[in-house]
Amino acid sequence: MTANPLAATDTEPGKEPRKELGEELGEELDRIRSEIIAARGADDARYIRTVIATQRGLEAGGRAALAVSLFPPAWAAGTAMLSVAKILENMELGHNILHGQWDWMGDPAIHSSTWEWDFLTPAEAWKHTHNHLHHTWTNVVDRDRDLGYVVFRMSADQPWYPRHLAQPLYNFVLAPLFEWGIALYDLEPETVASGSRSWRSFVTDLTGLLTKATRQIAKDYVLFPLLAGPSALPCLMGNLTANTARNLWSHTIIFCGHFPGDVQTFTEEHVEGETRGQWYLRQIQGSANIDGGGLFHVLSGNLGHQIEHHAFPDLPSNRYAEIAPRVRELCEKYDIPYVTGPLWRQYGSAWGRILRFAVPTPRRPA
Repeated sequence: MTANPLAATDTEPGKEPRKELGEELGEELDRIRSEIIAARGADDARYIRTVIATQRGLEAGGRAALAVSLFPPAWAAGTAMLSVAKILENMELGHNILHGQWDWMGDPAIHSSTWEWDFLTPAEAWKHTHNHLHHTWTNVVDRDRDLGYVVFRMSADQPWYPRHLAQPLYNFVLAPLFEWGIALYDLEPETVASGSRSWRSFVTDLTGLLTKATRQIAKDYVLFPLLAGPSALPCLMGNLTANTARNLWSHTIIFCGHFPGDVQTFTEEHVEGETRGQWYLRQIQGSANIDGGGLFHVLSGNLGHQIEHHAFPDLPSNRYAEIAPRVRELCEKYDIPYVTGPLWRQYGSAWGRILRFAVPTPRRPA
């Protein structure tokens, strides 16, 4: 049985996958998934526990150094360790554990239902907007809220409004404040305005966010500075720097995962009646990888393998490097563009897309 590929938008001529692409793509990707699930075991569990131990060691070391950060080398070392700890916690631990990638271990301490991350937005709110909305409707205009995060225009299929002229400025401001932007985004305030959600539900979520934000602010900007005594001010600045570094890094990695110029977007009509194989195809066409070494991939939460993550969001992140060559080989076999490149190029391309759609562009024919 064969099925037509999704007719993507924003596709450059000559890059469309061949028309005869059938369900064999889905079957081959399903086989990869089954092999990885069958092979999960002690080495994978050791990996995630090592990352957790490393992250906690870095955080403890960073907090200890910042407690005596009147001494400048201690400030530099503490801030660096805390920055890396926060990046690891957010990207390789929080994002992936909340996806349920490690639920198979049966360890209640490393489980998507119990993990609460070092991030402003509550884990439950993020799992709804990210796991359920974004991963279901990847790059579908008007369904995937991550396609522009409500304020950006990232596709010719999105209507243009004068406010989009300022979207380069929005992005510049958003990057260092990314966790605040995500926290507000996860509240979905526009659903209240449209009448699709009750005020009661919104207030409940807002209360959850305020509770979490209060705890986060108290920890980094009150408790630990007070514990540092004479080093209170440099400790506070170290914590602020670490949070900002984590925000800049996560914003960079996430924007490079879906917004480089070659990544495609879709309309609701394109995904109507979508088969398993077509779902895989959309995940591949709607994502972009970033080239890098092992350390880069760990620090990016293995989202440098964004294509593999979107094809297999619940497989352990440490397996994506193993899967990637096989997915790329399948893309070559079926003439599917496999968008990848070094960080600097993907980042520049994502910015190019923000600039390109800041101004009116003709809507593509249906």
